[in-house]
Amino acid sequence: MPDPTPRPLDQLTERGGAQVPALVLRDRTLSYAELGNRVGLLAGWLANHVDKGSRVASWAAKGELTCLLPLAAARAGLVHVPINPLLKRAQVAHILGDSGSVLLMGTKARLATLEESDVPSSCELVDEADVFALAERQGAVLGPSDNDPQELAAILYTSGSTGRPKGVMLTHANMWIGAVSVADYLGMASDDVTLGVLPFSFDYGQNQLFSTWYAGGCVVPLDYLFPRDVAKACARHGVTTLAAVPPLWVQLTEADWPDEARTPLRRLTNSGGALTVELVRELRTLFPQARLFPMYGLTEAFRSTYLDPELVDTHPTAMGKAIPHAEILVICDEGQLCSPGEEGELVHCGPLVAQGYWQDPERTAERFRPAPAFSRYGGTAVWSGDRVKRDADGLLYFVGRRDAMIKSAGNRISPQELESAALATGLVAEVVAMGVKDERLGHAIHLVVRPATGVKGYEEMLPKALQKDLPNFMQPHVIHWRETLPLNPNGKLDRTAIAQEIGA
Repeated sequence: MPDPTPRPLDQLTERGGAQVPALVLRDRTLSYAELGNRVGLLAGWLANHVDKGSRVASWAAKGELTCLLPLAAARAGLVHVPINPLLKRAQVAHILGDSGSVLLMGTKARLATLEESDVPSSCELVDEADVFALAERQGAVLGPSDNDPQELAAILYTSGSTGRPKGVMLTHANMWIGAVSVADYLGMASDDVTLGVLPFSFDYGQNQLFSTWYAGGCVVPLDYLFPRDVAKACARHGVTTLAAVPPLWVQLTEADWPDEARTPLRRLTNSGGALTVELVRELRTLFPQARLFPMYGLTEAFRSTYLDPELVDTHPTAMGKAIPHAEILVICDEGQLCSPGEEGELVHCGPLVAQGYWQDPERTAERFRPAPAFSRYGGTAVWSGDRVKRDADGLLYFVGRRDAMIKSAGNRISPQELESAALATGLVAEVVAMGVKDERLGHAIHLVVRPATGVKGYEEMLPKALQKDLPNFMQPHVIHWRETLPLNPNGKLDRTAIAQEIGA
């Protein structure tokens, strides 16, 4: 197992060969030596432009700035605040104000959408197209830092299920160990090519950069419009590693994949939602040579579990076991370790645990609490709110979120179980199950569904299929058919928007 001892985040690329490709941009490819020089140039400008410890934000599409800024800000002793480029001005205004960012580097068109009241008086706006020109004009190059790995290096804003986005505080060490862990269990190497399709403002997306560079491989960032763009990029660049969330996997399985796009792929990774049995089957059929890694994580601890690809066919619904350098406990309501088969809360302990929520001690105290006395790591743990079970072989299985469980006619029902059953019929491409308040039942069960491509008669067939596969108390009371389902900025199904639409 690689040495997990954390170092300053800006040193993450030092394992790459000087002339080995590190980053494929639209107009050129940077070697590791060139990548290091550009990071130093950007860090030098930042260090001379703002005070150490300041928060600096980015709001731009994938490119040289968004790829290099996490390392350059860390080298300069700053805190990077990446903002999802899909967010609108109201969310951006909240993030700028909440984080106290003194600099926002963004696409000119995006910056133009901000009103004067959206930007704190202490925050400077800079067109991303001008940043490197300004850095080159200044000419200061900052060498590798000796920053304390325990210092704050990033704040990632996550929307959660309710309320305004909250900022998760991450140190150099949090992100360094995340890179080491993922590169380890994925078996990444210096000849790997990762297609970065996920947002870099998303911890899963950002780790596409970090784990690949730690292994000495190459990253190809991609902002895609259509699923076929992903397949074309895989063919063009000989991509070996592809990460996605379930809604994107659904779209990718519906796209055409020529052999030259599929053959180089060594590994597929999934997080941000569970893969269904049907989707696993489709992915294994479409990419038989690729190892499939189902994973579970939460921004507050980055990544908790992964399922060994050798077990995917026999245990397709399992969450797997703890990733390297993480301890995962299943704790019952009385605070003790659960026995095999007993439902409890997933509690994550160890060095991947974030530092809490930025300037929000109340919500921090709710999620970040002392680890149980029997934890081997101790310290602070993240209490996820997710209900899981561990089987006799140590594999974890997701049951549902405590606050998402549907209680109908006295029964506690997992939305995921309903969704899996609907998808297993083959009539459904995407589905969300929710409880809507009902005077008689407590909650009526609603399904919001996008039908599978090419299927006819689904409106009559789905209820009949579910009646066959589910007990009476789990039958949906209402099925809403939709041509499309909304996605949130991270590409996941937007359950908040769907809930508002149906009155849940």
